[in-house]
Amino acid sequence: MKTTTKDWDEVRSAFSTSIMVDTGLRSLAQNLDAPDWPIKGQDETPSSYIDLNFEEVIELLQLKGQKPDRIDQLVSILQETLAFDSPFGEMVTQTEASSVRDNALLKNLAKLGIPENFPMALTALDPGTLEFCRLEKLATLAEFAVFAQGMAQSVIVGGDFRKLLNALSHVDETALAEVLPFRRGAKGLHLVEAVAQAVRVKDAAARAELATTWFRDDLAAIEQDLASGGALARQFSRLGDRVLEVRAADLLRPYLRLPAGMVEKRRGGFFGRLFGKPVLLRP
Repeated sequence: MKTTTKDWDEVRSAFSTSIMVDTGLRSLAQNLDAPDWPIKGQDETPSSYIDLNFEEVIELLQLKGQKPDRIDQLVSILQETLAFDSPFGEMVTQTEASSVRDNALLKNLAKLGIPENFPMALTALDPGTLEFCRLEKLATLAEFAVFAQGMAQSVIVGGDFRKLLNALSHVDETALAEVLPFRRGAKGLHLVEAVAQAVRVKDAAARAELATTWFRDDLAAIEQDLASGGALARQFSRLGDRVLEVRAADLLRPYLRLPAGMVEKRRGGFFGRLFGKPVLLRP
């Protein structure tokens, strides 16, 4: 065993402010192309260890069937993750005067074509995170970015707050698509994805109405496509989930303004309802 008490105290103190504190150790090891962390379980995260002193960590590892020198691998994972995480650490220590001008999160929003004034109320963040943003008066992504950069390093955030923070910090498109109506491989935010995310919340209709108000251009483009004989189902086919596609299309349908004299008609039968192509008929 190479790790000393001093080594452990230094790395656990430094990692307490990392945005990766609740990330699985197996995932961290894989991201570093390091040997797999041998212990399985959802609670196998840095946060499960860094509150313990050196002797307590050794004891916990032994209770999990590991030899004391397993702490060497744990320290290695934490140290290498901190090295990867350091750009974010440097970001949050910038001076207040340059917090907006040099805000890395705002720069990444611009790089991704995501509008800074996009409302937090239209994100797919969990209710607890949305309530936190409401209490802190973070109404837009820009306000979220400025607040996040201004946080002291000693502040540990969790849940979807960390997910969005990490996704924007590292331009993780997969994670962004989970919390924003973002389309992987494309720039900007989109109505189709916003309505699909609205399906999953309690106030789905209100969220869909807000989405159609925000994404006016997307809504107009869909209406134009329908007026030209297009199918609403085709607009949602990119979601790759048949049930979600149907539910999202049904949620959007009441907000579509069809040309006078035109009505949308779907093919009958179960498979028609699920997969059928809506058609527009003139009287």
